[in-house]
Amino acid sequence: MEQYAIKGGNPLVGEVEIGGAKNAALAILAAAVMTDETVLIENVPDVRDTNVLLQAMESIGVIVTKLDRHTVKVNASRIHDLVIEDDYIKKIRASYYLLGALLGKYKKAEVALPGGCNIGLRPIDQHIKGFRALGANVRIEHGLIITEAEKLHGNHLYMDVVTVGATINVMMAAVMAEGQTIIENAAKEPHVVDLANFLNSMGANIKGAGTDVIRIKGVSRLHGTEYVIIPDQIEAGTFMFAAAVTKGDVTIKNVIPKHLESISAKLLEIGCEIEESDDAVRVVASKPLGHTHVKTLPYPGFPTDMQPQITVALGLSSGTSIVTESIFENRFKYVDELTRMGANIKVEGNTAIIDGVAKYTGAGISAPDLRAGAALVIAALAAEGTTTIDDIQYIERGYEDFHLKLQSLGAQIEKVETDRELKKFKFKVG
Repeated sequence: MEQYAIKGGNPLVGEVEIGGAKNAALAILAAAVMTDETVLIENVPDVRDTNVLLQAMESIGVIVTKLDRHTVKVNASRIHDLVIEDDYIKKIRASYYLLGALLGKYKKAEVALPGGCNIGLRPIDQHIKGFRALGANVRIEHGLIITEAEKLHGNHLYMDVVTVGATINVMMAAVMAEGQTIIENAAKEPHVVDLANFLNSMGANIKGAGTDVIRIKGVSRLHGTEYVIIPDQIEAGTFMFAAAVTKGDVTIKNVIPKHLESISAKLLEIGCEIEESDDAVRVVASKPLGHTHVKTLPYPGFPTDMQPQITVALGLSSGTSIVTESIFENRFKYVDELTRMGANIKVEGNTAIIDGVAKYTGAGISAPDLRAGAALVIAALAAEGTTTIDDIQYIERGYEDFHLKLQSLGAQIEKVETDRELKKFKFKVG
């Protein structure tokens, strides 16, 4: 059973390079099946989620060629099946992006109901509503979502809630529908914009991505393209908070600072120094951290995927902070693990009340999901003594070489499999 062994107490210092955005890659890889021509995608993160999606695409006949670790060539001219029910597809939420892509191109698709992290209900009602508005029949049978249409036609639809997944899915389905589609109350996240740019580079006609109204004029076909995925906002934010929590000085390279504004603003509020350049952000934490209040919101608000990381930081700040989670209702499951490390946090419904403590102490803990797992690693880096973290497969779903990048910044962290390896680590770090 692989786990991370971590000895805390070292400030993180140095530079770290951020990989491609996992959430953008998942949407873009799915959209690559919408043309029969070859598509070349660069800056693909080599993480479990993207690899599972590529396997799922291969299972229906897509030819996937990895040119190197981060460059993938996709050719979907020989798709022989429009049913994706393999077990592995249940492991990742983004499997449902293949619905919109296949429905858009072939007017039919069947995909297993999605899995992913257990952080609360993620209903697919808005996806279904969007597909129906474009003229598709949608039903759920035997754990599959089945969509089909004689033809798709543009429509004007209003999303009841801001949802990234449904915005992406409906956008893909609408690209080759007849006429114009207008999506109101659309999600504005960077990866929505990245997907729109990718589809436009294939010949789609999408305007307004990044605002709350997206307009799509249907085209009859899409062509091949070459495209570079944006850097990962959440990976960057995770390293920013790792610098803050360990009282470090880290320059995070290969980022788009604009995507990180809500994270930078909170770090400034709690007393960190931030330096921005064109494609890098430096975080220096030389003073004790102060308290603040934060509420997760759709982009450009504070991201729900950064909520566990800021909670870890506020757990070590002076005074009382309040964190309100407005996106996912089940997102505080990690607090029990953090409490074992000495944090003083009370959760009431969707709110965490945090009384800052002077230090965390090492403990044996488990990662409950992807982002919380990464946040617990950060807590362990700041803690006194040694921490072991189980279930690191969650973390590897979305962070490439996480422990190696942390090592390069001076962290004492290793991946261990046996008790013997753990003892060796403890002996080494003293």
